[in-house]
Amino acid sequence: MTCMADAAAAQWVRDKAPDGSGFIRAGSGTPVLLIHGVGMNAAIWQPQIALMKDRHDLIAIDMLGHGNSPLPPENAQLSDFADQALRLLDHLGLTSVSIVGHSMGALVALEIALCASSRVRSVICLNGVFRRPEALAQAVRERAAALGSHGDPSAIAATLARWFGDPLPASLAGAAETARAALEDVSAEGYARTYRLFARADTQHVDRLAELAAPALFVTGSEDRNSTPAMSAAMARIAPRGECLVLRGERHMMTIASPEKVTQHIMAFLDAGKDAVARPEMAPAFNAGEFRRALGSFLTGVTIVTTVSAEGEPRGFTANSFTSVSLEPPLVLVCIAKKALGHSAFSTSRGFAINILSENQKAESGIFASKAADKFAAVAWQSGQSGNPLIEGSVAVFDCAMEQVVDAGDHSILIGRVRDFTHNGAQPLGYSRGTYVTPGLSQEALAAAPHGTEVGAILENEGRVLFFETPDGFHELPAGRGLGSPRDARSLKGCLAAKAVDAQLGFLFAVWDDAADPSHSHVYYRGTVTAPSSGDRQSRLVDIDHIADLRIADPAVRSMLTRYIRERTEDAFGVYVGNEVEGEVRPLGRAASSQTLTGRR
Repeated sequence: MTCMADAAAAQWVRDKAPDGSGFIRAGSGTPVLLIHGVGMNAAIWQPQIALMKDRHDLIAIDMLGHGNSPLPPENAQLSDFADQALRLLDHLGLTSVSIVGHSMGALVALEIALCASSRVRSVICLNGVFRRPEALAQAVRERAAALGSHGDPSAIAATLARWFGDPLPASLAGAAETARAALEDVSAEGYARTYRLFARADTQHVDRLAELAAPALFVTGSEDRNSTPAMSAAMARIAPRGECLVLRGERHMMTIASPEKVTQHIMAFLDAGKDAVARPEMAPAFNAGEFRRALGSFLTGVTIVTTVSAEGEPRGFTANSFTSVSLEPPLVLVCIAKKALGHSAFSTSRGFAINILSENQKAESGIFASKAADKFAAVAWQSGQSGNPLIEGSVAVFDCAMEQVVDAGDHSILIGRVRDFTHNGAQPLGYSRGTYVTPGLSQEALAAAPHGTEVGAILENEGRVLFFETPDGFHELPAGRGLGSPRDARSLKGCLAAKAVDAQLGFLFAVWDDAADPSHSHVYYRGTVTAPSSGDRQSRLVDIDHIADLRIADPAVRSMLTRYIRERTEDAFGVYVGNEVEGEVRPLGRAASSQTLTGRR
């Protein structure tokens, strides 16, 4: 029979196969089989059908016990659901398809791909489960044992809370209502039989996943607590042609909560065919300049290198043997000792992350340099887009796919291709001669400086610098008497607080004394800033290229900014020390001789 979805959705045909299986078919092109999760039905794929129908022949099946399909056996197996799908493909005359499965549907998709490999071009597992930790497995088993009557409001409410959050974010209300309608409509017995299988099926592919022939993409959300990033990362690692993708901020029902985002990645993987490599969120041209600046955050520094083991467990170690290798393609490397406990996990991994530590992360460095049993329990972290653990508070993070492992004496060199990276203006932690070092002037020491010391900052935001405009049309950098505190209106921190400026000080940039009064000193930092309030007309973010056009009263500050523009363009900063007439720039990060300059900051 034929039915129409709403005006915004795709036209589809709803029908039944000879065995009674319900399905929806829409579109034309290369065939794709869509398999929903427990409690849903074929219509849950409506957003994907609408977005993909012009390029694909889409077949969305009602799993056994769901929609218009008959019940599964009382003690159902994954093979029962896989056989149902294969019968449908036979009925439609389709010899091979790509398969997209969500949650329970992902388990069925893998079962089909493993049992009928010649019929599967590629497989995409959305929010799949794999080797649940014991506490999570027990919770799922208890839910399966406690399933109530059809349409049990409390059970549905608990499910929606797990999927969408409690309290429910307003932005997810529509998606939650769609899921609620499906849960209220599903057969109670069909749901119970399928959920009992789902509760125990997370281990059924453990010994078989290495035999998966098809290209496979394992996708989940960073906020999915039941189908976790570690699970997808572990599956991608074991599958011979597996890739992992973690979508930031997404939960379990991301297919209906963020359909455009999810479908974009589905289509990209399908279009790439057998050589598909998921490059989510790096689709735009790789920004080599920003990548160079992110690498520059490392100053003979300290890193924590992380990955996920084949068992889905996070692993990590402290290292300072890190370096950039190439900008095109973006490659970095790190070394790990062969005698290290994590050597096997890292040398056989499909990827790893390098976390460059900030100067306040000495404790984290010590933890990962130790033999502590559970290092990750003591630090805040989250999964990156490739499933690798990312340490919160790091100066820079590089999420990498494994490019090559090189045997090098008693170490292995891990060369990674950077898939994603972040960096900020915090000061990195260094290590030299057996002790930690920091490159900037200690702000604690500065707090004890003479009260007359002027402390200012060059605060940058996406290629713009923060200035305050005076009533007579001049421009000034944020500055005050001493570093101070937000309560001291005359200090730098007080000046920033008064204008609600959220700034982070980084490296020291210039220190000079007044030539006529050496007791009057000036100290300026580099740093970063968020955009100021639109209501503050005195605060302006000025493009770096336009700073030279500003009216700046203090010639020493004007000269300092001229040097800042030049050094930022060259991405090679130094520290000026002297007075407003003469001094020297001492380069950072290289053993070059100091250059004596006149009238430059």
